[in-house]
Amino acid sequence: MISQWLVSNLPSWVLLVAIIAVVAGGAVLLQTVVRRNFPNLKGEEHNDVIKFAFGVIGFVFAFFLGFVVSAMWGQIGDADGRARTEGAAGVQLARTAMAFDQPDRDGIRKALLEYQQAALVEWNENAKGNAYPEADEALTRLYSAYAGVNARTDTQKTLLSASYGNLDSMSQAHTQRVLQARTDTGPPWSLWAVIWLTSALMLACAIIYDVQKPSTHYAMVTILGVLVAVNLFLVMELSHPFLGDVGTSSEPLKEVVRQLS
Repeated sequence: MISQWLVSNLPSWVLLVAIIAVVAGGAVLLQTVVRRNFPNLKGEEHNDVIKFAFGVIGFVFAFFLGFVVSAMWGQIGDADGRARTEGAAGVQLARTAMAFDQPDRDGIRKALLEYQQAALVEWNENAKGNAYPEADEALTRLYSAYAGVNARTDTQKTLLSASYGNLDSMSQAHTQRVLQARTDTGPPWSLWAVIWLTSALMLACAIIYDVQKPSTHYAMVTILGVLVAVNLFLVMELSHPFLGDVGTSSEPLKEVVRQLS
């Protein structure tokens, strides 16, 4: 997907500047062509029609874009919650492992560290649309490490039971994270078509609006072009919950690695 490649390979500020240059610059260029080749697009009646059309299109654009941004921001919130759940469960496993005997403790910490390191690699691979089966294999080894624990005391038995609960929570959060990375890839082409169409119609209304003073007209189109470009940038950044500066951070998983290092 083009938006996924752009968000993953370009810094956010570069992407923002590029979108502004293309949208706003293209609108001003088109405006220059229209003013030179269509001098009859003027008059009070003409402007009345454009005002009405701009008001309707602007309302639809704002309402629709607000709905899309709200939905995608909710997806990022869900991803944040799952990442924190996975990280918090991992930290608890690292702490409670200290209560077991030395061989069991070392085996658990080694398997947990291997899983967290694999999960961090998987995070980046999933965000790019790739699978990373090594993480599932590491999780299986972690389950095996707990299955081999010899809990001798009541305290160890209690903590082993609690550890299984945290391990299940971490596994579920991991599965949900992987599935979300596969499915939450931004608006489908139909929604992108509506976004681009309404954006183009708004700019078209501004371009053909009759303003006698050219400098004022160019400023109006430029401002609207920048506004549309910023909104397109926002949708593109929010489309991928695990990519970009707006996306979910892998810091909860890194915290587990720090606990084990």
